Amino acid sequence: MPARRYDLEATSDAHATAEEVPPPAPEPEWATWTDEQLLDLRLCDLSLRIEGTDLERHIHQLYGELEAQGVRFRPFFYLADEWFTPDGVPGIAVPFYMAHPRLARLEQNLMLEVEGGTAEWCMRILRHETGHAIDNAYGLRRRRKRQRLFGSSSQEYPEFYTPRPYSKSFVVHLEPWYGQSHPDEDFAETFAVWLTPGSDWRKRYADWPVLHKLLYMEELMAEIGGLEPQLRTRRRVDPLERKRRTLRTHYERKRMRYGVDYPNVYDRDLRRLFSDGPEYKGHLSATRFLMRHRRDLRRNVARWTGAYQYTVDQVLSAIIVRCRELHLRLMRSEEQTHLDFTVVLTVQTMNYLHSGRQRVWL
Repeated sequence: MPARRYDLEATSDAHATAEEVPPPAPEPEWATWTDEQLLDLRLCDLSLRIEGTDLERHIHQLYGELEAQGVRFRPFFYLADEWFTPDGVPGIAVPFYMAHPRLARLEQNLMLEVEGGTAEWCMRILRHETGHAIDNAYGLRRRRKRQRLFGSSSQEYPEFYTPRPYSKSFVVHLEPWYGQSHPDEDFAETFAVWLTPGSDWRKRYADWPVLHKLLYMEELMAEIGGLEPQLRTRRRVDPLERKRRTLRTHYERKRMRYGVDYPNVYDRDLRRLFSDGPEYKGHLSATRFLMRHRRDLRRNVARWTGAYQYTVDQVLSAIIVRCRELHLRLMRSEEQTHLDFTVVLTVQTMNYLHSGRQRVWL
């Protein structure tokens, strides 16, 4: 028998219709281009599709998880320039770099990481966005109990927010505690945890107030799982084929959004870890130490703060420049300095994220 697939852009409220898989598309000419050549290509000229990619396999896994939970709804998917679920649409936009490994490498080269680039990370985001899509599809935000437990969707999204890492009123799914940023994010995060196979949320959150939200989610999905959605639109907001700007312009704007224009406010912290005193003249320079551990520091702090590695690297770059200007050197062992500096870099990154100049996890 021929292989079969779901039509991802036509999938909706009912179980998806199976169709024969089309022959694989030929590799695009730009797949062998350099980064510089790629950057002059327009987004609309990438001519990408989801079918036949790793992304398609992840989407089918998502559909299987929904089916296992008795949920009839299937969100539709399309390519755009970033992850998002449009308000009032039962579909999910996925960034273009998820549809081809060459574009994922470009994203890695320019942003230092690929958001959703691993199977686990991609599934976390897909489950989260499906929480938004199912919320739209069934008009769940209008329900009083939903409003009572999660808050009103009419609440404005904050330009920045301060997470409460130890709060037990929210599930922990995406970083940094993204469910605390808005009632709709709280709902989507709770849905994602409920949907995740093997999450064992009853045990993990047994003594947490958030268990009430998870039990409500199970009750809600049991009620609507077999019903057809109220919303059937296939409206695609800002799809890739309508984006006429070049990849160069796209990344210039993105790097500016996640970049750092930061004053020299690091001196006090830096002088606690490093010194320009003559007694440390023979010690390793702070600049060389930070360059040596740059990749490890960037990854660790990005994981803990939820910031883009690019953003962390910009903070770190400014600190390295300041260390060079101040002629600073290590006072303690490299191991101890690594631990202490990780704390400093985490604090400085969080200060930037919560300064109002950038929203966390856009």
